[in-house]
Amino acid sequence: MSIWRSIVLTLVLSTLAGALGVWGGARYVAAHLGQPPSLHQVLHDRLNLTADQKQRIEGLERTYALKRQALEAEMRAANVELAQAYQESHSYTPKVQTAIDRLHRAMDALQMETMLHVIAMRGVLTPAQAAQFDDTVVRSLTAEKS
Repeated sequence: MSIWRSIVLTLVLSTLAGALGVWGGARYVAAHLGQPPSLHQVLHDRLNLTADQKQRIEGLERTYALKRQALEAEMRAANVELAQAYQESHSYTPKVQTAIDRLHRAMDALQMETMLHVIAMRGVLTPAQAAQFDDTVVRSLTAEKS
């Protein structure tokens, strides 16, 4: 292969690799552009928590994680019950309604536990930290999901 051919091939491949890198980077930025930070990100990365605050919040998070896992297991069980009830008759029966009610109770309990957890974490924060935290909570609750 001649030197000129090697140079041209190198330039073409370099240009292609650069274009692919720019395209990939642009897709990544577009996908993440405008997304507000998560509550977890704000809490742990932006509020400059003290060691005591971190320790207290970690305890709250451990307790909440156990409750959330139990309620998510209940929701999965309710969905299995719903699938079985549907499979039996392929119609809206009292068994279907019972399974839906069970699922809704678990979902309601999870929402309540989540809000109680958020409020408990807020109680650990200073007023300035709480203001930032509150803004993130409100944005998270009102953000439209795409």
